[in-house]
Amino acid sequence: MKKCLICNSDISPFISYGDMPIANGFLSPDKFQNEYFFHMQVAHCENCSMVQLIETPDREMMFNENYAFFSGTSLAMKQHFKEFAEDVNKRFLNNQDPFVVEIGSNDGIMLQNFKEWGIRHLGIEPSANVAKVAMEKGINTIVDFFDEALANKIVAENGQADAFIAANVMCHLPYFHSIVAGISKLIKKTGIVVFEDPYLGDVIEKISYDQIYDEHTFLFSVSSINFIFKEHGMEVIDVIHQETHGGSMRYIIGHKGERDISKEAIQQMSKENSLGLNNPETYIQFRQNCESSKKLFKNLLVDLKSQGKTVAGYGATSKSTTILNYSDIGPDLIKYICDNTPIKQGKYSPGKHIPIVPIETFRGNYPEYVVLFAYNHAKEIMEKEKEFTANGGKWILYVPNVHII
Repeated sequence: MKKCLICNSDISPFISYGDMPIANGFLSPDKFQNEYFFHMQVAHCENCSMVQLIETPDREMMFNENYAFFSGTSLAMKQHFKEFAEDVNKRFLNNQDPFVVEIGSNDGIMLQNFKEWGIRHLGIEPSANVAKVAMEKGINTIVDFFDEALANKIVAENGQADAFIAANVMCHLPYFHSIVAGISKLIKKTGIVVFEDPYLGDVIEKISYDQIYDEHTFLFSVSSINFIFKEHGMEVIDVIHQETHGGSMRYIIGHKGERDISKEAIQQMSKENSLGLNNPETYIQFRQNCESSKKLFKNLLVDLKSQGKTVAGYGATSKSTTILNYSDIGPDLIKYICDNTPIKQGKYSPGKHIPIVPIETFRGNYPEYVVLFAYNHAKEIMEKEKEFTANGGKWILYVPNVHII
């Protein structure tokens, strides 16, 4: 029997997605033979409500000098993070000489705003290649993994922080108690924690199981986040739902008793009970929904192939790794995936080995259908690629259900 990473209760998987490769592990043909796989299973803890992977690869395998995700490549996300930073600055940084710490700061897409405002900041990014991009912009960044020991070091060298921020990072961290213990020491008594991650409620409702991959150790709910932070003398004081990444939740957390708890936070926890997020039956139904979605998606591609149609993919995302491997879809059904990230181009998708090509390849000879793996950027992408649609091209989406537009 496996133990919950948060409360040490016994847990067992409610679904297996089979053997999965490293989601961002785009690779060349000489690496195919020795490609790493792990058994990806997901469990729900009935005690603390946390949904979590049973097994995760070593963090160095996922976050390293070859990490293939750069936040700054999306204009929509750049604007989103600017608004995120403005909200933190306006609401919480009203003292003299504030200090902001961000973990998983990537290429500095969020911290560059604080830099421009002359606010003291520190980014912590374990992937050296993306950290280098931030450093070249003059953003204070260290290449490391955040934990309690590093928090103590930061406080000794810089003093306590007024704000600790993160975006699409906290759910990556299996050693979560060390993270929260570090945060509680890092931020001032009146300090604030603001982070956002894909929201469990959206994943369940939209059957967006592609949010589950090696980097996403956890799928958070307000209830599960409140549980672990309370263990370290902190509490959720506010929540703000976001449309990013197919549905995310922004959590605002402070030291216990230092700030009022918003009615939105209280209402969201109540809503989670009515949605059944703490009910084991919900996850049995979710498994059945995943199995149905998988079959519908593959059957559609097989049918298009039988008609002699050409299908490509758009956006070599981490999420696509789960979809392709769980649904057993390879280059026989999807000819290639186009992507604008240079480090991915000329390589192959993890596990299924579909070629990754530049966007120009797609534009130079349009396929008849394209699977939009980067569906969370659908508006931005479809506007950019309206010529494809004008030429009769069709988009295939699989969230919230399998459909063609």
